[in-house]
Amino acid sequence: MFGVLGLGLLLGMQHALEADHIAAVSSIAARRNGIGDIVKHGLTWGMGHTLTLFAFAGAAILLGHAIPEHVTRPLEAAVGIMLVGLGLNVLWRLWRDRVHFHSHSHGGGRSHIHAHSHSGDTTPHALSVHAHEHGFRWRSLAVGLMHGMAGSAALLVLAISQVSSSVYGLIYILLFGVGSMLGMGMLSAAIAVPLVVSAHALTWANAALQIAVGVVTIAIGSSTIYATTFS
Repeated sequence: MFGVLGLGLLLGMQHALEADHIAAVSSIAARRNGIGDIVKHGLTWGMGHTLTLFAFAGAAILLGHAIPEHVTRPLEAAVGIMLVGLGLNVLWRLWRDRVHFHSHSHGGGRSHIHAHSHSGDTTPHALSVHAHEHGFRWRSLAVGLMHGMAGSAALLVLAISQVSSSVYGLIYILLFGVGSMLGMGMLSAAIAVPLVVSAHALTWANAALQIAVGVVTIAIGSSTIYATTFS
């Protein structure tokens, strides 16, 4: 039995690497420029994901009723809509804060490069020296909660097939959720490195990464909507 429960932890870590999860957290991380902050967003996503998985799948196990398809499909479609919104938000914010570099010459022949942002700042946000006070990552929690609701039905089937009692089923789900938190924390750290390095050294590369994240997130969200609506 302990082997089965350990498997739940490992499967939870693998579950964090699903395409829609990666897209969601990447779209949130795209506008951040600190590794610690990005990892915290990933862990908060995992917390929300675990809470709803445990609540929905746990209740279904205790009540002895599977979650019907007519409930899960709209939830999965809602996840797709959420992903499209996250991707569009990344692209919109990148366009809003777009930066141009101009060459200026002064009397005496001296010239220098001047950065101009359409958001009104004179220096790129990622290059300016500043500090933010970050509170709880409510947005990441909400995204994780939504993902947990959409994935609870599949997890319920898996839990029932692997364990022999409701108690072990609940423990399995909890360990699965903890595994997803650990997996997303490690994934967030991997996502953070190129975003942070490019934000401080190569603004054009950071912009390209953000565009890629936005486009891919929209594509995955659109695919999810199509799959749950027309299949």
